[in-house]
Amino acid sequence: MCYYPFMQITMELPDAVARQLGETPAAVSRHVLENAAIEGYRRGSLSQRQVGAMLGLDYWRTEVFLCEHEVPLNYSPADLADDGAALEKILSAP
Repeated sequence: MCYYPFMQITMELPDAVARQLGETPAAVSRHVLENAAIEGYRRGSLSQRQVGAMLGLDYWRTEVFLCEHEVPLNYSPADLADDGAALEKILSAP
């Protein structure tokens, strides 16, 4: 797993909103962090690896997390073609 330096951010939320997001400050923080990761991945501004780093998850747990939150995989037809070409190159090597 890659480790990145972290920036600490402080937010102010109305108490009524915060209570809807979690029972403790840690739960609220995690909820907001997860939502930011999901939205960033959906928009394409965050990679799966970055989502995992944000949430402290390995590759497979990140896959499960995104699947559980019904986030579609960011994998285009061009990505598939690139992967197919790379695989063909590997398989045809002596």
